[in-house]
Amino acid sequence: MSADHVKDDSILKEIDISHHVKEGCEKADPSQFQLLKVLGQGSYGKVFLVRKIRGLDRGQLYAMKVLKKATLKVRDRVRSKMERDILAEVNHPFIVKLHYAFQTEGKLYLILDFLRGGDLFTRLSKEVMFTEEDVKFYLAELALALDHLHSLGIIYRDLKPENILLDEEGNIKITGGVMPVNQKEAGSRRQPPEILISS
Repeated sequence: MSADHVKDDSILKEIDISHHVKEGCEKADPSQFQLLKVLGQGSYGKVFLVRKIRGLDRGQLYAMKVLKKATLKVRDRVRSKMERDILAEVNHPFIVKLHYAFQTEGKLYLILDFLRGGDLFTRLSKEVMFTEEDVKFYLAELALALDHLHSLGIIYRDLKPENILLDEEGNIKITGGVMPVNQKEAGSRRQPPEILISS
């Protein structure tokens, strides 16, 4: 076995996604979720609407982001790991929450909030124009979410209506992927790195 092959294997092992478990619940795996429909699809995988069929949160609806390892370059796996790490630590009412993270031999899984209200872009396309009160409301919640991220040394880069989701009550939650500005700093836990969140 070549030195380069060993090096590549060590890199992939290092950036694999470890388990993240919702507080008070047990570890999850794909068999605990019922696929209901596809919510979205990208070049690296899909997002599904799923229902938890076992555990304390049985019956709960989630958005399941599934990434195929075979289609991900090392850079994209690093981004996926950073997304998992950040979402696992961030807890804010206007930021999408990570409930579970796990992997199989061929896929990475992130189990996130499911927002019934869709995204702001879709709502705007239907309503054509928001009222001044709506704009003030969304901007206020967005400012609180961004301020919280900035306080943690995180910068949200890809701000657009498609990345702003709405819950049943009309409150926003921002979503997106992650990428470190400086991977050397991102590896240190003593000094929080600045992170760019993008889709």
